[in-house]
Amino acid sequence: MTAMSPTRAEPDLSFLLDRTSHALRGRMAAALAEIGLTARMHCVLVHALEQERTQIQLAEIGDMDKTTMVVTVDALEKAGLAERRPSSTDRRARIIAVTEKGARTARHSQEIVDRVHREALAALPDDERTVLLRALDRLVTGHLSGPTENPSPARRARQRGE
Repeated sequence: MTAMSPTRAEPDLSFLLDRTSHALRGRMAAALAEIGLTARMHCVLVHALEQERTQIQLAEIGDMDKTTMVVTVDALEKAGLAERRPSSTDRRARIIAVTEKGARTARHSQEIVDRVHREALAALPDDERTVLLRALDRLVTGHLSGPTENPSPARRARQRGE
């Protein structure tokens, strides 16, 4: 640090959250890769199982652009986990339907995701874990819940429950 460097008055929250998120994403990617899935594939399977959703709706939930979503669904179809079908409620729309094999895979992948989260949180004492989760939930549902006006916005983060 030089004499010209600004003095930090607050903890670097951006660094702490980015670093934690990066490490967690890496662990998640490695764990899901063991069953041949990516986090995006898991996200599409789980949310397509919840209710009938179009590719566009699933892309929004998973914070994916159109190209990434197409590649993800192509991979799910190739693996026999999902397929594109006409919607039962809107014949103009096409939905992503999860196959029986895809549903079994989604259940397994959710167990993996839950395990990775559990392992990460196990590094904290129970009382700190509870406080951390409550504080993060309060931030994402309160002060940091909506977009900020910005001429060049950052990528949208995953929404709660994704």
